[in-house]
Amino acid sequence: MPVAASAIYFLNLRGDVLINRLYRDDVGGNMVDAFRMHIMQTKELGTCPVRQIGGCSFLYMRISNVYIVIVVSSNANVACAFKFVVEAVALFKSYFGGAFDEDAIRNNFVLIYELLDEIMDFGYPQNLSPEILKLYITQEGVRSPFSSKPSDKPVPNATLQVTGAVGWRREGLVYKKNEVFLDIVESVNLLMSSKGFVLRCDVTGKILMKCFLSGMPDLKLGLNDKIGLEKESQLKSRPIKSGKTIELDDVTFHQCVNLTRFNSEKTVSFVPPDGEFELMKYRITEGVNLPFRVLPTIKELGRTRMEVNVKVKSVFGAKMFALGVVVKVPVPKQTAKTSFQVTSGRAKYNASIDCLVWKIRKFPGQTESTMSAEVELISTMAEKKSWTRPPIQMEFQVPMFTASGLRVRFLKVWEKSGYNTVEWVRYITKAGSYEIRC
Repeated sequence: MPVAASAIYFLNLRGDVLINRLYRDDVGGNMVDAFRMHIMQTKELGTCPVRQIGGCSFLYMRISNVYIVIVVSSNANVACAFKFVVEAVALFKSYFGGAFDEDAIRNNFVLIYELLDEIMDFGYPQNLSPEILKLYITQEGVRSPFSSKPSDKPVPNATLQVTGAVGWRREGLVYKKNEVFLDIVESVNLLMSSKGFVLRCDVTGKILMKCFLSGMPDLKLGLNDKIGLEKESQLKSRPIKSGKTIELDDVTFHQCVNLTRFNSEKTVSFVPPDGEFELMKYRITEGVNLPFRVLPTIKELGRTRMEVNVKVKSVFGAKMFALGVVVKVPVPKQTAKTSFQVTSGRAKYNASIDCLVWKIRKFPGQTESTMSAEVELISTMAEKKSWTRPPIQMEFQVPMFTASGLRVRFLKVWEKSGYNTVEWVRYITKAGSYEIRC
């Protein structure tokens, strides 16, 4: 059950009802009085956006000088309710010329009632896309004189979009050059022990696309995931080709992906939106290729000196390189003086974060760099407490490298006119929470 809202109210700062809509008969029309008495008059609006009064829950959000209150009588999805409010406000702004406040609501009662009937049915959210709703609710709102002028986009052949078949793309798009840009962006999360054992490691990734294609193309994306390759070999009755396969976890898709086809054939088929969008997100927990190995050695020499040695090895291919490599080595707060020796890059002491910061602009693959530092500490008469060593942190970007091993096997474009397309594929791996205990 997504949200199952019983009613929605729009209130001003005094608690007066500007407009409301009852979707179910399980709550009375005077429920807003309970919200006004128990929440607004007791000045508890800023404590929690979800309150229970009696047998009902009130989910509210303030936008400008208006409170939007959703009343539910069942165990609803709170995140979905707030997402609905945010999307609804964006929709109203698109009709009102960018303004949403008490005056805008008072000037557009009829339009708001019409929109509320379309975007929620019996308490369940429906289509909130401004591009689609404007195709068949053509009434214009009363705009503020300070609002920006709307952009008049052509909306040919609305029938297909109104049915919800391809609500994310309009027909009639024409480009002189048909191109598809695909980026695989991954973040590596690592926690390594001081002895070099991996305690936690995973990769979170997303596939970003930018499409400039004419007409209504159908795209098919093939990846080297294990399940997809096994399904393809079954359908084509031939063995899987040798090469690394990966197992994708926690996969989420953009609404344009044909989930029925994915469940049956394990292929990512979709009619893409125009422009830039996020096709899918995924996570990988096994078989992660770490781009860097960090070998730290920290020695405390008495109460006033420390020796720090950090060796960083790049594990990716020799023809690749990392950009913007930053290694942050924590030191005690009473650090007074530091001296460095580095084989590449620059290092300095940053007192604001109590770290030795080592920066390398470009780090080639299959190489190693070393930083040695002598740290002088301020001697204090107070009893020395044992220094809890925070982990070393790394930042980096490695173009054309994926820590998961994910690769695009093919990207096919079909369109009835049969035009030629140019496909561009790019890979990049970044540091997420990349930490090494020392």
